[in-house]
Amino acid sequence: MEATGKNAVELAKTAEKVSRETGVTIIVAPQFTDIEPVSKTVDISVFSQHVDSVKPGAHTGHVLAEALKSAGAEGTLVNHSERRVSLSTIAESVKLCAGADLRSLVCADTAEAGVAVAKTLPDMIAIEPPELIGTGVSISKARPELITESIKQIRKINGDVRILCGAGVTTAEDVSKALELGSEGVLVASGVVKNKDPRAVLQGMANEMVLERKNLF
Repeated sequence: MEATGKNAVELAKTAEKVSRETGVTIIVAPQFTDIEPVSKTVDISVFSQHVDSVKPGAHTGHVLAEALKSAGAEGTLVNHSERRVSLSTIAESVKLCAGADLRSLVCADTAEAGVAVAKTLPDMIAIEPPELIGTGVSISKARPELITESIKQIRKINGDVRILCGAGVTTAEDVSKALELGSEGVLVASGVVKNKDPRAVLQGMANEMVLERKNLF
């Protein structure tokens, strides 16, 4: 509930302020119903949490790329650990996103999955082991080899995709370590949303990004 309705808008405003003050890119990914009010309120990128690999037609209950674009989204997550889809679906979703002028950020839980995803040519890949999500134990500390090996293998396939990491990222130190390992940014959720002072934790993370001259996603 901390990121639903009016709370989603307030969190987005906080993210916008930190982004403006630090020059760090921060993208927010609210629930579907909050995309439009958030995108109309803030001047930072808004992503959807999911998109379905369908074209306009008889698909009641599905989420169209065109609908996300119309609501103000600039991109979308695909294959988050809490909304897994097949590799063929990922490929089709990435293609549909490109056609709708949406950026695609595809999640992968292993280096092998990251390589397979890289072949679909998304804009971004996020290495995110599901067992660490929401634990407060950062991937950059618990699974540093997953980050480095994933980057190494993905770069053999796709030299243009931006590579991020996520799961358990809650502190500025977690972000710093992720950047040291070669990640270009991080995915954060409960570490910010459930924090008593979301602005302070975002500020700390953004400051680390400034030091590394990289972008936070």
